[in-house]
Amino acid sequence: MARQDDFLAFAPIGDLHLTTAEADNARDLQTLLQRLRERTELDFVYLPGDNADNGTAEQYRLLKRLLDDFSLPVTVITGDHDMEGGDLDPFYAELQVPQLPYSKEVGGVCCLFLDMCGPGSGGPDFRLGSEQLQWLEQELHEATRREQRCVVFMHSYPADLQGPGEAERVARLLHEGPVRLVEIGHTHYNELAHDGGVLYAACRSTGRIEEGGVGFALVTLDGPAVSWRFRELPDGWPWVQITAPGDPRLNGAGVAEGHECRVLVLSDADLSACEWQCDDGPWWPLQPLGKGRYQGDRPVPEGTRRLQVRVRDSRGGEDIDRLDLDGGHRPLAAPADWGSDRTQLGEWQAKGVLGTQLGPNRNGRKW
Repeated sequence: MARQDDFLAFAPIGDLHLTTAEADNARDLQTLLQRLRERTELDFVYLPGDNADNGTAEQYRLLKRLLDDFSLPVTVITGDHDMEGGDLDPFYAELQVPQLPYSKEVGGVCCLFLDMCGPGSGGPDFRLGSEQLQWLEQELHEATRREQRCVVFMHSYPADLQGPGEAERVARLLHEGPVRLVEIGHTHYNELAHDGGVLYAACRSTGRIEEGGVGFALVTLDGPAVSWRFRELPDGWPWVQITAPGDPRLNGAGVAEGHECRVLVLSDADLSACEWQCDDGPWWPLQPLGKGRYQGDRPVPEGTRRLQVRVRDSRGGEDIDRLDLDGGHRPLAAPADWGSDRTQLGEWQAKGVLGTQLGPNRNGRKW
């Protein structure tokens, strides 16, 4: 990889809605953490809010116990259920996490973590408040000045903000700034939306699941290219994901051009093969770079329509990832649609996106 300091990899686990240790979602979280605990290829695991179903100290203590012996960093933000008690005191007191909002540089990327819930009155009264808005604007301005890419972590789409003018202002700040990705929760379903400037990605709920099985996503930012793919728990290792070039549907125009093929591999066994192919051409080996990263020894040929990679491990496990370079990209959306699910990409089975929108935002149960 040309720049080892220009790469971010993390795993979102969807809204937990924890209640008791005996509930299915607590056991599912334990299994997810066990699956991810040795994944040193990742920078962190991300929990996008609605961590405790009723926002009680007891529920946060349960989460803290589950995370205590987990070896990777975990970043946790707030959701509307975390405010169910009227404030975020139990959230901060029990989890001992940094006060939101805050920024952190990871892999050369500026990561911005926001609180959509504390400035509101509880429930889905999503607000940032004037101080946090000013902070966000300043952080994006400084990142632009440094020519540094950003990823924003917030509980829901900017369109859900209720403060006067906040939805439009935040959507514009993100769309016109250095933000490549906004990673959210709240929807309860996997969803990808692109407004022509920013990719919005939501990971399926763990605690109030209405579609498919429990799992987690693998998200990377490799230079300017974002990749995103969801994996259900029964799916074993290895896992290969193309990190560059970028899929035009996730990145817009231009990101797919003039790149070597690069991938991230998660595996618990030695690899017997890691190779890539353009269209129906020969398979070429990918060379290891460390931390699960591999790269081809030549640029992707001009005019390539389809790129695929495959890995096999010493235990017989296999995985394949594919990229359609001529799949087209979304044109610039109207400003009224920025920062909303109106730009969602629909069903995309290869990414784990079913397109059903089975959740409280659209077609799901009214939890």
